[in-house]
Amino acid sequence: MNRRSIGAVAAGVFVIIIVTTLVDVLFHVAGVFPPMDQPINDRLALLATAYRIVISIGGAWLTARLAPNEPMKHALILGYVGVVLGLVGVIATWNLGLGPWWYPVALAALAIPQCWVGGRIYLGFSTR
Repeated sequence: MNRRSIGAVAAGVFVIIIVTTLVDVLFHVAGVFPPMDQPINDRLALLATAYRIVISIGGAWLTARLAPNEPMKHALILGYVGVVLGLVGVIATWNLGLGPWWYPVALAALAIPQCWVGGRIYLGFSTR
């Protein structure tokens, strides 16, 4: 992988992390989510999962758009990075009682499919 490839994947990672963090904070401030020291319930975890899917699809689209070649390959590499980060999240939060057990597992499991969708959306609207 060259610098542009690494930059494309890094851009997707950073956009996903920054935007999801901003939405999380906004929902905590707005009172949609409980205070940060309290766990979320299944309904709120489902809401968080839903917007993370949309944001991750957008991040994968961006990665595919910035890729110097093989946009789908780059989007899927972003998905693999997401799986690794998701599994780190599963391990780090498993016994902390921050929310339902399925939530971090779902984030790890959905990383590749949602990045595939982002890549496909890019390819569907591109001549590349």
